[in-house]
Amino acid sequence: MLLKIYSDSPSQRHIMRVVETFEKGGVVIFPTDTIYGMGCSIKHIKTIDRIARLKGGKKKNTNYSVIVNNLSMLSEFTRPINNHIFRMMKKNLPGPFTFILEANNNVPKLFQSKKKTIGIRMPDNHIITTIVEELGYPVITTSIRDEDAVVEYTTDPELIYEKYENMVDLVIDGGYGDHSPSTVVDCTSGSPEIIRQGKGILME
Repeated sequence: MLLKIYSDSPSQRHIMRVVETFEKGGVVIFPTDTIYGMGCSIKHIKTIDRIARLKGGKKKNTNYSVIVNNLSMLSEFTRPINNHIFRMMKKNLPGPFTFILEANNNVPKLFQSKKKTIGIRMPDNHIITTIVEELGYPVITTSIRDEDAVVEYTTDPELIYEKYENMVDLVIDGGYGDHSPSTVVDCTSGSPEIIRQGKGILME
């Protein structure tokens, strides 16, 4: 299903349709402030295997982030964050950044792996943040393209739908996506280090 949602005034009925899809363990493709993402509810971990298959790999080899709509959600996944990092995140979010933080003991169980870090996203996109707010818990996400493989279908929601129509449960048409990925900032040393410069310009 292709569902048109307007970022400036998302229809509550349409938002709830997406929420219901997530709650049933569905896979949804949605807009962010960078590249379109593919994701599932954090409450339906088995769906991660399905996403990994769609990406052509294994769960442990696929890069996932967790989309939150407020920083209070972080304590469920991360070890305590120092004040400098927390203030920096607060200054830059919502925005086109993925912050890599030290994971707490919940994350290896979540991904059934030995992951010691977790990527955190809070996109500056009213559609996905409203969905997460209605859900009441985060969404696990990965971009719909692989690194260095920017092609038209990853920015045009109608072409995305043509490609994934029979693979996912719902595609949100939130307008054209961006070619640029998020800027990835590694915060695990206690000081921010940009490991991939993307769309975001970090303010410290």
